[in-house]
Amino acid sequence: MRTATLLIAAAVSLTLVACGGETSGTFEGEDGETGEYTINTETGDASATIETEDGTATVRSGSSVPVDLPAGFTIYPGAKVENNTVFSQGEGQGAFVTLISDDSAEEITDFYRKQAEAAGVEIQVEANINNGKTVGGESPDGLTFSINASPMGDSTRAQLAIGNNFDN
Repeated sequence: MRTATLLIAAAVSLTLVACGGETSGTFEGEDGETGEYTINTETGDASATIETEDGTATVRSGSSVPVDLPAGFTIYPGAKVENNTVFSQGEGQGAFVTLISDDSAEEITDFYRKQAEAAGVEIQVEANINNGKTVGGESPDGLTFSINASPMGDSTRAQLAIGNNFDN
């Protein structure tokens, strides 16, 4: 799971760097991992390559990055993809997708809960907070899943996180 945490941290870093104006550079993690990043100035999308003791990891993030979800998962019908982050290392891959929909948090989380359960995910977390809803879990073969949906004015913003084959 350390690798997945590193990849998510890199994705968040890319988002912050993209807002700051630098278009390329290098970075070093606290455990000595090194990496390079680039920002596409036309689209604002960002990408990074990270060298770790476990091999090379890649992260791409932005509104025009193609969505690539594991088999059995789809984008919520009628939702707009606001941002997508994909990450991979070896056989491990994952996505963090931010969606906007006119439907309720309950409808969106129920949709993804059904897909997750069909994929063998055992739901381990379910919470209702301030009219929002979070559902998450993991399958016996290591597929991790979470969906968090919250009202945002007349719409709902949802963050879908799915990853598999990260055993570090």
